[in-house]
Amino acid sequence: MPIVIAALVLVGLLCLLDLVLTVGVIKRLREHTELLATRGGGRLSLGTGDEVGEFSGATVDGERVHDGMIHSETVVAFFSPTCGPCKEKLPKFAEYARSVPRGREQVLAAVIADSPEEAEAAAPMLTALRPVARVLTGPDADAVAGACKVQGFPVVLKVNRSTDGRLLVMADQVDVDRPAVAAR
Repeated sequence: MPIVIAALVLVGLLCLLDLVLTVGVIKRLREHTELLATRGGGRLSLGTGDEVGEFSGATVDGERVHDGMIHSETVVAFFSPTCGPCKEKLPKFAEYARSVPRGREQVLAAVIADSPEEAEAAAPMLTALRPVARVLTGPDADAVAGACKVQGFPVVLKVNRSTDGRLLVMADQVDVDRPAVAAR
């Protein structure tokens, strides 16, 4: 009888070890899946050090914006109402944008809606973004997305002027889970 009990305890411990290892593997696979989803196997936009093209447009509030207006570190984000990850990232981005040192002046958000149905679905996104960012939609948002060569969503970039005056991407993987801090 003691041999049977010892065998059962050993099998139980092996099953417990297997369960712990399986949970660890599943967690790691989820992290990898998220990384692959955000990178899409390729670039979603310009990368760090790439030059941003020219753009101009008007925000949903009627304010004119163009590439020449950006003289300090600015966060530029791209969302789509048909993008599941965008809906998940939007609240985190809005919180991040609230922490940007000069507020709306340094945050530009483009909501890409290609049809009237998408434009209607974008309304909650616009409502969430307007207090924390200068928001563009329609052809104006498309112009900014074209200048940043956006090919997928969501994308959050930090852009700034280089010493020679070119508008460059300073970071192409902005962590919106942490508050923004002033550049040093």
